[in-house]
Amino acid sequence: MHEYLKKSDIAIMACATGLIVANLYYCQPLIHLIGEDFGIEESIAGRTIYLTQLGYALGLLFLVPLGDKYERKKQISIVTFTSCIFLIIAAVSKNFLILQIACFGIGFSSITPQLILPMVANLSKPEERGKLVGIVMSGLLVGILLSRTLSGFIGEYLGWRSMFWIASAICFVLTFIMYLKLPKSEASYRGSYFDLLKSLKELTAKYSILREASFLNFIVFSVFGTFWTTMVLFLGSDIYQYKSDQIGLFGLVGATGALLAPIVGKLSDKTDSRAVVGYGLIILLISQVTFYLFGNNLYLFILGIIILELGHQSVHVSNQTRIYALDAYSRNRLNTVFMTASFIGTAGGSALGIYLWTLGGWKFACMGTIVILVLALIFYKLNTKNIDKIKKGEHTF
Repeated sequence: MHEYLKKSDIAIMACATGLIVANLYYCQPLIHLIGEDFGIEESIAGRTIYLTQLGYALGLLFLVPLGDKYERKKQISIVTFTSCIFLIIAAVSKNFLILQIACFGIGFSSITPQLILPMVANLSKPEERGKLVGIVMSGLLVGILLSRTLSGFIGEYLGWRSMFWIASAICFVLTFIMYLKLPKSEASYRGSYFDLLKSLKELTAKYSILREASFLNFIVFSVFGTFWTTMVLFLGSDIYQYKSDQIGLFGLVGATGALLAPIVGKLSDKTDSRAVVGYGLIILLISQVTFYLFGNNLYLFILGIIILELGHQSVHVSNQTRIYALDAYSRNRLNTVFMTASFIGTAGGSALGIYLWTLGGWKFACMGTIVILVLALIFYKLNTKNIDKIKKGEHTF
């Protein structure tokens, strides 16, 4: 019988997830500065964004499943230290190709949060699982959003390379803190690595809830990626003409929505998690309509960001609670399928956002996300009958 997590463990985990996941987003407010440094267009400099996220998706696919096979604390320390190396390579890169390779490596090795979250689920009391996952998710999501604020200011006043040096130092310190302080979490899987990866397909085929949750998260994260990538271009355009430090401040706005994650997690513990997902999709649609109609109004634009983050939390935390309840012995692999789909969505959304921006600017990008969310809501509604059958006792169909 394992010991349950202490408050200090949760605090370390929440801080670590936020500080490490920030690695994926530092480059977003910096694409103007990176473009100027290398003499390239901003849309080309924007490749660093989706390459980082693509690397993260592949790291989720190939590294996170190992959390079911090896002791998690040791794995967390190794991959976090590897992030330090790639962050240093980015900081010293002399050409854009090296920077792109480094950004892919940063994403690939910054998967620590997705090792920590299953650990939280494993070491939590069942009745507190949603709440504790929500607390750690708050750390993660605040890290995502405040990373933009931090990098915007660092980039504007110290240069974009300084941000990567600072991030490498943060990861170096976290490597030792987590190794010394995190509880051990022994693995349960005894098969080979090949069998481990093969089991991802088997789990996906077995659990329709996992398939639905992963697909809906793919959609939500694609909208998330489209917005935050095109937002940088929009705020830097002639309409607002903001610099990187000013653009970074919008991460503070998003953080207010991210702080709602524990509330959403607690709500998912007490109510129908899938219903919360549906409400979240509707809230996200409202945010995109707000951006389309009132993007030129600063106050309504800020309101739209808060609505966006509330919808994002509602879908993501509730879906994560749903999948962790499926199989206690396979949580790392369930999380792998779920989060790989999510961050393929983020990478795809970032790439789509840049493409839509080149075609028709801000309004065209908003139209794209509105169409995507309408289709997602139709899928959600049509799949309700299948999920209702599962609630009667079957996880599969």
